[in-house]
Amino acid sequence: MTKTMKFFAIFLTIGLLAASAATYNVTLFQPSVVAGKELKPGDYKLMLEDGKAVIQKGKEKVEATVKVEQGDSKFSSTSVRYAEENGKLKIQEIRLGGTTTKLVFN
Repeated sequence: MTKTMKFFAIFLTIGLLAASAATYNVTLFQPSVVAGKELKPGDYKLMLEDGKAVIQKGKEKVEATVKVEQGDSKFSSTSVRYAEENGKLKIQEIRLGGTTTKLVFN
């Protein structure tokens, strides 16, 4: 295998790995509990891969198992649905704007 072919193979592999993980932006407007951890209000990066959602802001990071479902039509904006538990708001579902994807948190 020539150097050019090796470079192309490595580049293709990296591209496929990057394509397998989807990244979205989500804004939490109030303190929100995910997987037992409370996140402060703010803008977060949400990465979705293999049935797990990773929500990260700087060094703050939480990982949760999610069920990925498809809605009937595209969601116009990203929205977060909550359930109240022990006086705190626990994220129950995130609907991803511009897609038909919704993440249901266990």
